[in-house]
Parts: sequence; structure tokens; C-alpha cells
Amino acid sequence: MELRKINKRDAFAQWEYTSALPADENGLTNPYHGVTYDDYIDRVLPEMISHEHPVNMPDWFVPETYYYLWDNNNLVGEFRFRHRLTDALRSGAGHIGYSIRKDMRGKGYGTAGLGMTLDIARSVIPEEEIYLRVNKDNIASQKVMLNNGARIAGEDSEHYFMRIPK
Repeated sequence: MELRKINKRDAFAQWEYTSALPADENGLTNPYHGVTYDDYIDRVLPEMISHEHPVNMPDWFVPETYYYLWDNNNLVGEFRFRHRLTDALRSGAGHIGYSIRKDMRGKGYGTAGLGMTLDIARSVIPEEEIYLRVNKDNIASQKVMLNNGARIAGEDSEHYFMRIPK
């Protein structure tokens, strides 16, 4: 199992995953749902790669890096992390968002992928804790976070706000 940063070499598999991922699945937003392969290659892939070192972005934009989880050359999930928090992210989505292909859920990929993402993010994120948000009805994702050392730091009517020490 390996975590690969978004790249041109894996473009077709990344496009298949990204274009099939719903626009909002369990709180993870995906503005690229349904995008064509040509549009992915010409616009989306360069845009997603540029998010790591943004140029000419609005003041509120936070650098973000996309990774894909692979097992035996099969793409099984996406993990992305924001390099720092704004006030909105601190009280909202936090640092890390992820998804696992539906047919691969319940096999430990979420826990393993989040662990690998945390290993990378800890050297980049300046905050003392890594912030995540999870829907209250998403028990599987709560377990993934707890398996990676998270604690519940707060909640609202729909979400738990999880924190993982650096």
C-alpha cells in the first residue's frame, strides 16, 4: 500500500476516481464530479496540482495537497490536507479530508491512508493539533480517526470536531 501525490503519470486512474466521486459525500466536497477526461487533463489536474503552491489565489485560499492511496496498483482512496487553518477551517472542515472507494470500505484502507497522510501533514501543518470534522452519522470515519489517535474536541448538530496531536 502506498500514498502517491497527485501526478500526471496516474492521471487516468485519478480522473476515474475524481469524476465518479459525488459532489458531496459524507461532507467531503468534490467540485470535479462528472468532469470529462479531456477537461480533467486540460484544466482540473493542473489546477489540483497548483493548489500545493498556489499563485494568484484569493486571500482566503489555503495551500492544499492531494494524495491517492494505492494498493497493488489499484487506486482505493483520496486524501487531501490543507497546510494551515483559517478561522473558517478551524471551526469547520479542518486540515484533512478523505474518501475511500465504496467497494473498498471496511478493509482498513481509511485507517492506513489517514495514518500515512498524518505522517506527511505533521511536518507541514503549523498548528499543534490536526483538525478534522466528521458527520455524526458516519461511524466508520469516526473509527478511522479514533484509530489514528483522534479525540472528540467539540460538536455541532451534524458534526464531531476531532483533534489528533502532532
